[in-house]
Amino acid sequence: MKKISVICAAVLAIVMTSCTQSAPSAAFKSELDTLSYAIGMSQTQGLKDYLVMRMGVDTAYIDEFLKGFYESAKSGEDPKKTAYYAGLQIGQQVSQGMVKNINQMIFGEDSTQTINEKNLYAGFMAAVAGKFDVMTLDSANNYAQTKMDVVRNAAREKQFGDNKAAGEKFMAEIAKKDGVKSLGNGVYYEVLTEGKGEIAADTCRVKVHYEGTLTDGTVFDSNLEGEPTVFGASQVIPGFKAALTTMPVGSKWKVYIPQDQAYGSQDMGKIKPFSALIFTIDLISIEK
Repeated sequence: MKKISVICAAVLAIVMTSCTQSAPSAAFKSELDTLSYAIGMSQTQGLKDYLVMRMGVDTAYIDEFLKGFYESAKSGEDPKKTAYYAGLQIGQQVSQGMVKNINQMIFGEDSTQTINEKNLYAGFMAAVAGKFDVMTLDSANNYAQTKMDVVRNAAREKQFGDNKAAGEKFMAEIAKKDGVKSLGNGVYYEVLTEGKGEIAADTCRVKVHYEGTLTDGTVFDSNLEGEPTVFGASQVIPGFKAALTTMPVGSKWKVYIPQDQAYGSQDMGKIKPFSALIFTIDLISIEK
């Protein structure tokens, strides 16, 4: 017990010299008191990094965080205070997380554009309060799902319009190239090796060696240096699927895919929105 008393005295000295105005005063009258304090401290590992990285807290204002933390924690079962502090927490999550994610989803890396935050908050609060005079929840969901794509495509077309135009010009030139054949929907191909095997249905799994490049020759995906990949013929972009379900096993084709049969307005890292793509596809076998 002497050791515990020494620990208690040391902890108490630390508390008395390091308290903020909003912090409660710890009392150490038993082992459970000391254990409770130690548990409290142990639960803060990584907290400051989380506050800074995930919640945008400036550590210069850590006392304000502690004040808010303690006021919220001691509200106990008071339903009014519980609701208020829950609102504070959700509000931070919406402003620091949801708004940023939505802007990223719609506008990508274009930080000059943003949704109307005031209207977002107004719609959020109206729905929670059960006020549906402007629109119902179902109509809001439907509108958001349909119009988000329209707004995103318009924003990305504005940002990547040159890329789209370059892809269209490239595909127009490919269409005139000798030996190039059409697969429909603007997809073209050249036969590098003529296979004589079966033709895969879109329900088949196929074994393929392939390489994907941008129109400037940049390789964005390839398995030519390793083992062939097995995947479903319908688990790829439309232009790739069109080739897989047309070429006989043993064929090797060079396939030219317009953006609307590839990833369209999606930003796929190396593949920017509205990019036309080129794939060299070697169909090795159909997996039964």
